[in-house]
Amino acid sequence: MCDIRLFKSARMDYKTAGMIWRESANDEMILNNSAYHLQQAVEKILKGALECTGVTVPYSHKISKLVAMVTNNGANLIVTEWLDDHAEMLSEWETETRYNMDFLVEKRKLDRALDEVGRFMEINGIRDTLREELQDPERKTRLLQCLPEEKRDCSDFELNCYYILFKKKIG
Repeated sequence: MCDIRLFKSARMDYKTAGMIWRESANDEMILNNSAYHLQQAVEKILKGALECTGVTVPYSHKISKLVAMVTNNGANLIVTEWLDDHAEMLSEWETETRYNMDFLVEKRKLDRALDEVGRFMEINGIRDTLREELQDPERKTRLLQCLPEEKRDCSDFELNCYYILFKKKIG
């Protein structure tokens, strides 16, 4: 079974990116930290989806490589056009924001990235409220039956993540 802790960690990275962004007072060095957490959120979602398909996740921070792997391995994840088009930029944010003191993320790019990554998470049901597909009691019951007994008493967020693993099985 896939480890949904990657999805939980991704959600926390996204929330952290937003908190840093709101408190940055437009300080570019602080915005770099927001960009780093945003990249981490995307990376963890992609790796989590790969784990859920049984793919051995590579030790890589390259978003474009992970996007290709998600696409080629039938992971139950919708990769948005924006994410596909900006994979290299996000990958650059992983290293440059931490090690290159002269690198500065452009605020307008970070603003858009926060919106688009939030949209990517929403489309894929990585959120606190129960995703639309699981509003159907029959489908929710089928999902719960896929889980071990000790995992069935879980939050809506966790159910949303388990759905990524079992969507094809429950129809």
